[in-house]
Amino acid sequence: MKNIYITIFFIVALMSTGCKDNAQPMVEDDHKGEENQVELTDAQMEQTNIVIGKVEKRKIGHEISVNGMIDVPPQGNISVTVLYGGFLKYTEMLPGSRIKKGQVIASVENPEFIEFQREYLEALANNDYLKADFDRQQTLNDENVTSTKVFQKAKSMYLTNQANIKSLESKLRLIGINPTSVKNGNLSTVVNVYSPINGVVRDVYINTGKYFNPQDVIMDITDATDLHVELKVYEDDIPLIRNGQRIRFRLANAPEEWMEAEVFLIGSNVRDDRSITIHGHLKEKNEDLLPGMFVNAAIEVEAQERYAVPEEAIVRFEAKQYIFKSLGKRREGENPMNDFEMLEITKGNEEEGFVAFEFVDETQDITSMEIVLKDSFTLLAKAKNSEEEGGHGH
Repeated sequence: MKNIYITIFFIVALMSTGCKDNAQPMVEDDHKGEENQVELTDAQMEQTNIVIGKVEKRKIGHEISVNGMIDVPPQGNISVTVLYGGFLKYTEMLPGSRIKKGQVIASVENPEFIEFQREYLEALANNDYLKADFDRQQTLNDENVTSTKVFQKAKSMYLTNQANIKSLESKLRLIGINPTSVKNGNLSTVVNVYSPINGVVRDVYINTGKYFNPQDVIMDITDATDLHVELKVYEDDIPLIRNGQRIRFRLANAPEEWMEAEVFLIGSNVRDDRSITIHGHLKEKNEDLLPGMFVNAAIEVEAQERYAVPEEAIVRFEAKQYIFKSLGKRREGENPMNDFEMLEITKGNEEEGFVAFEFVDETQDITSMEIVLKDSFTLLAKAKNSEEEGGHGH
């Protein structure tokens, strides 16, 4: 009987040891095969915003980050002056006021204006007499009744007066007085100053009632239709810049709103800080832009076709980047399941919300797979929760 007990004990011990040796490796192999996989039921899928699709190629450019400002070319900045100066009688303009070409921007008073108008009227009054005298002397000269010298003097006086009339008319127009109005007897010591362009008042330098000289600027106007971006590019990146390259820029107070420009002028002189200035034409006019505004910009220096996905297709986990590959559907009992595999990637250049990438595992065939393009974070959260619960994403 003792020998029977020993035999039974040996068999049970052997079976117990064999079970331990065989069971543990099966669990490990199963975990190893599914440690990067996540599954969702159809009901769970309906509660997400997951979008599955093919990876497409896009032109993704390499961009240089630079800073700069909104500026205008010299011809776009107008300094308003008034010939002969005077007293500023009236203006409603303030820095930032938007104006149209031909709009009254100020009224100026100067007693000299009356003198110019008086001289013009006198010249007009003399014109009839001098013209009549010239005609009479020409007739007499033709009939040899009077000397050529007398005729030529009459002619000179008449033509000189004609030139004086034209000169005074030009002077009146320069200071903003219509010669026709003066002919009709409308004289004034006050003239209106009109805007020469459509634009924005940049600065106003004098106030109502103040006297200013002819060389004094009363205000600066900027042509808002000719704005451009002026960017600073440092020496290492200068060889990469070409005319026609795309510029994306945004204002400091609107970091989410990107606007576009195009490189049209590259500076030729390197400054002491080892930088040059480049200029970019705006693709679209924007009335919110004003000269002097600071901008952050990115210059696209090269563009190549790369496989790219939306930013939200990529998740970060333990300092690595991943996307989720769709493994399709299967049935688990009565439940249809949607399987996904988390694949490690290397990120490339980013542009307009898309990111170029490559698989760390080069054997992956990107052309034949479908991946999660949207709401990948939901799958990452499911995978983390499953790990914490000791599962494999089930």
